[in-house]
Amino acid sequence: MLLLNKQIPLLGLIITLLLAYTFTWITFSNEKVFWYFYTFTVLFLMSIAFFYAKIDDKIKTIEYLLYGLGFGFLMYVIIAGGYKLLEWTPFLSTTSVKQFFSSFAPTSIWHYLLLLFIIAPGEELFWRGYIQQQLKRWMSPTIAIVLSAALFSFSLIFSGFWLGVLGAFISGIILGLLYEWKKSMPLIILTHIVMLVFLFLLFPLA
Repeated sequence: MLLLNKQIPLLGLIITLLLAYTFTWITFSNEKVFWYFYTFTVLFLMSIAFFYAKIDDKIKTIEYLLYGLGFGFLMYVIIAGGYKLLEWTPFLSTTSVKQFFSSFAPTSIWHYLLLLFIIAPGEELFWRGYIQQQLKRWMSPTIAIVLSAALFSFSLIFSGFWLGVLGAFISGIILGLLYEWKKSMPLIILTHIVMLVFLFLLFPLA
C-alpha cells in the first residue's frame, strides 16, 4: 500500500503536473531521444512520489502475483480487442497504431529493461500512488480514480496518438480501481508489467 507521507498544497500539485507534461512534451518531440528523456522524466516523477508517499504493502506475495498476472492479461485482452475492432471496422484505421509503434516501441534489450523495471513502476508510483492519492484529499475515491486516469492519458496527447490516449485512460481506470481495492503498489506494478510483456514481447499488435 502507498500511503501519503506528506501533503502537498493544491498549487504544488498543479506545478508537479505541469512539469510532468512539459517533460513529456519534450520527450515526444524527438523520437531519437525518447528512451533517454522519458526514462529521466519517469525517474524525476518517481522521486516526487517517494518524497510525498510512504510505501507499504499488506497483501501476500502469492495474492498479488495471481491478481497481477490475471489483470495484466485482462488489460492486454482489452487493448488487443480494441485493435482487432479497428481492423474489422471499414471506416477506422490501425495506421496510427503502427506509426506509434514504429516510432516509440522498444527495439533493443535495454529498451525493454527500462520499460519493465523503471518506466512501468515509475508511472504507477507517480500516477496511482501520488496523483490519485493526493486527489482523494479533495474528492471521492471514484472521482479521483477517473481524474487521475484522465491526467495520465493526457500525457500521451503530445505523441499525437489519440487511440493511445483512450487506451491509457482505460488502463488507468483499471489500475486505479485495482489499487483502491487491494491497496498494493507491487500488485499494480506487476499488472502493468504483465500487460507490457504481452503487448510488446509475447503477442505484439503491430
